[in-house]
Amino acid sequence: MTENQKWLREILLKEMTMHVGRSRAIGMGELYERVYGRPYRSKINGTRGLRKLVTDLRDEGVAICSIPDSGGGGYYLASAGSELDDYCKKIRSRALKMLALESKLRKTTLPLLLDQVQLNLRYSSEV
Repeated sequence: MTENQKWLREILLKEMTMHVGRSRAIGMGELYERVYGRPYRSKINGTRGLRKLVTDLRDEGVAICSIPDSGGGGYYLASAGSELDDYCKKIRSRALKMLALESKLRKTTLPLLLDQVQLNLRYSSEV
């Protein structure tokens, strides 16, 4: 991680502490401007760096949640266990839908596919 990335990460963390709870979510554009100090040019390509920072923090266990809306959605820190539980349920639901699609494409059952995924996870953690 470069010094610039570390600096941006710290700015993002500081900004997120002002957006605790779903009701205080901050939109992607506004968050980008506060972290980078300039407006973004494109919602998809222009915010890739910010989305990468958010993903990295989530990978470290920081409970940054997101909500979709017509304006592009927003990010917030979970304020209570129920907010985090709700967000995790949404993540799990999306993951299961994708696995159900894979099982249909592979012409197998979801339980068999899940068994294979579990075996692969066990094997990869042992290696």
